[in-house]
Amino acid sequence: MNPGDRVRVERAGVTNEGVLMPSSTPEHLVVKLDGGYNVGIAREDADVDVLESDVYDVEAAQSESAESEVAFDDDLPTISLISTGGTIASTVDYRTGAVTAQFDAEDVLRAVPDLAGRANYRGRVVANILSENMTPAVWKELADAVAEEIRAGADGVVVMHGTDTMQFSASALSYMLDTPVPIVFTGSQRSADRPSSDNVMNAVCAVEAAKADAAEVLVCMHASTSDDVCALHRGTRVRKNHTSRRDAFETVGAEPLGTVDYDAEAVEFRREYAERGAVELDVDTDLNEDVDLLKFTPGMDIDRHAELLRSAALDGLVVEGTGLGHVHTELIPTLEALVDDGVVVAMTSQCLEGRVCDRVYDTGRDLLDAGVVETGDTLPGTAKVKLMWALANLDDPAAAMARPIAGELQERSVPWT
Repeated sequence: MNPGDRVRVERAGVTNEGVLMPSSTPEHLVVKLDGGYNVGIAREDADVDVLESDVYDVEAAQSESAESEVAFDDDLPTISLISTGGTIASTVDYRTGAVTAQFDAEDVLRAVPDLAGRANYRGRVVANILSENMTPAVWKELADAVAEEIRAGADGVVVMHGTDTMQFSASALSYMLDTPVPIVFTGSQRSADRPSSDNVMNAVCAVEAAKADAAEVLVCMHASTSDDVCALHRGTRVRKNHTSRRDAFETVGAEPLGTVDYDAEAVEFRREYAERGAVELDVDTDLNEDVDLLKFTPGMDIDRHAELLRSAALDGLVVEGTGLGHVHTELIPTLEALVDDGVVVAMTSQCLEGRVCDRVYDTGRDLLDAGVVETGDTLPGTAKVKLMWALANLDDPAAAMARPIAGELQERSVPWT
């Protein structure tokens, strides 16, 4: 009896059947039920029957899938599937019990039969990592890969990505690429072995969005907890607001750019967007990585943080201030000294809605006098990525932080529900 075997376990009058998982303690068995959930069972007095050995052999499954081919249809658009890893491209390893990134883009295509007949597909792998391991170097590789696919004739690009840092990667590509076709990020909150997995619907809706007219960098994820509609979020205005819900992603400060009806296969846009073919492809992947994001909190050690900032050799700093964009007054001289040394210091807000305005209170006016730049309603994470790009590509990055480049800074901040 080994992990990966299908077993039936009877104990205390209760029968459980499923796949045997690794257990952290010798006193317990862990069985993954057919519904996707795990149950722990005390080994003592348990009657175990092995129904089938080595049910889940991941290496064999991958070897078999590698022999599959995807048919080409001249009447269908061509969509490039680019994989960076993440839950949407993951499987459960029944030797360890962990969810790990296993498949390349074409394996994901074969794992989602509903994608068949919607487009011609090309698949490539840029990275095979969990999204918490994402780096600016991978952003550059990803942008170059997307550009290559567009030059090769792709009518749209779908990027499969882990959800935890998807908003950062989507922001990065929003600045790095002027695109004539849609670039759609998608992922899944729950792995394919779970009955509540969102991978199929998200992948299908992402492909439909990549075939549509909005030539922007978008994030396509569940719009609600139901399997009916996906929301299309602009890459620079989206934020993951829940750890595990399928509708974790939200457009902050506005309604989503559009929606994809899963059953009707209909894409609808609610706001203005960049149209397909309106611009020529342009790529600027240079980034200045000497940029940091500082979250101000009451009670933080001002002297220690001031020393860290002075010794960090930064070219840019994004501050996540309170309310309208404030920090402790004792931190302002340090920020002013950074500005005097040529560091671009940009102010954002910890609030999820609204915008920075440092002209209301004395602290804000002091920050402006110190040379700190207001960023309107730009999200803090987006502001960091924007500043990395602006420092490497623009003559006046400080001025750029106060104006919109890729839809990250809205003209007005109004409540939306």
